[in-house]
Amino acid sequence: MLPGTTWRWGLGLLTATVLLTGQGQSAWAAGPFRQISLWPDVAPGEPAEPAAPEGNLSKPDEGEVAGKPVVRLGNVHRPTMTIFPAPADNNTGAAVLVCPGGGYHILAYDLEGWEVCEWLNSIGVTGVLLKYRVPRKPGESRPAAPLQDAQRAMGLLRLHAGELGIDPQRIGVLGFSAGGHLAASLGANFEQRTYDIVDEADSQSCRPDFSVLVYPGYLVDKSAGGAVSSDLPVTKDHPPSFLTMAQDDGVGVENVLAWSLALHRASVPVEVHVYPKGGHGYGLRRTSQPATTWPDRARDWMAGNGWIPADSKDQ
Repeated sequence: MLPGTTWRWGLGLLTATVLLTGQGQSAWAAGPFRQISLWPDVAPGEPAEPAAPEGNLSKPDEGEVAGKPVVRLGNVHRPTMTIFPAPADNNTGAAVLVCPGGGYHILAYDLEGWEVCEWLNSIGVTGVLLKYRVPRKPGESRPAAPLQDAQRAMGLLRLHAGELGIDPQRIGVLGFSAGGHLAASLGANFEQRTYDIVDEADSQSCRPDFSVLVYPGYLVDKSAGGAVSSDLPVTKDHPPSFLTMAQDDGVGVENVLAWSLALHRASVPVEVHVYPKGGHGYGLRRTSQPATTWPDRARDWMAGNGWIPADSKDQ
C-alpha cells in the first residue's frame, strides 16, 4: 500500500485516498489507482467548510441506463483526480483526463467516469477521472471552477508524467455532455491559467494533445442563431478532436455540427460521427443503438493518429 494512503469503499468504487496533496511524491508513485487532491489547500473561491456534504444524490426511482443505476455525485467542493494506471503488460504510455457530465449540477461518476477509465485501461491507456467542482454557483451560466480544476489537473499530470509512466505529449481529454463542454473549453483556453499560479505544475502546458467529445452540450449559443459560444475561441492550435452525438439527442446535435465546422475552418483535424438515434447520457453502456459503439470508433481514431499503437485492442 502507498505510504499515507487508505483504502475505502464509496459510491460503488474502491478508491485509494491519498492523505497528502498532489505535491507529495508518494502520491505519484506507481501502484494501484489512487485519488489525489488537485489543490494543496482549499480550491480557489471555495469556503473552508462546505455548506453541504459530498455524496450520491441519485434517488431510488431515478432512471437507470442500460438496466443499471447511475451514481450522481453532488456537492463537490474538494476536487480530485483518480489515477487508473494502464496495466503494466499493456501500457501504451498514453493517458486521458475523463470529465463526467451532469449539467454542471452533478457528476455521472460511474456512467461517464470510472467505467470510462476501466475501458481506457483495456486499450492500454491510463485513465484519469476528474472530480471537478459542482454545482455551479448561482448566476453562473458557464462556471469558472471546473475549468480551473481541469487546467490544474493537466498541469499536474505533465509534471508527474515520469512517475505515472505516461508520455507528457500524449495526454488527451474526454468529456461527456457538460463534461464535453469542459473538455472543449480546456482545449480552447490553454494559453493562460484562469487562477493564480500555485506551484511548478502551473508552469506546465495545460493543452490536451487530443480531445474526445461525446454528446457535448453548451457549445452553441441558441440565442445567437446556433453560433459557437463566445467562451470557446477556436484557433489552429486547438487539439485534434473526435466528436460523436445522435440526431435525436435532446441537448441538440447542433453542438457537434457547429463545433466541427468551427474546427474545420480553423484547420483543426476533426472526426465526426452523427447517428440518427441514440438519445443522450449512455456513457459506455452498450444498447441496441449504433451510437453506443462510439468507443470502437474513438479507439480507431486514437490509433490512426498515433496516440496508441495501431494494433491496440480491448483486453
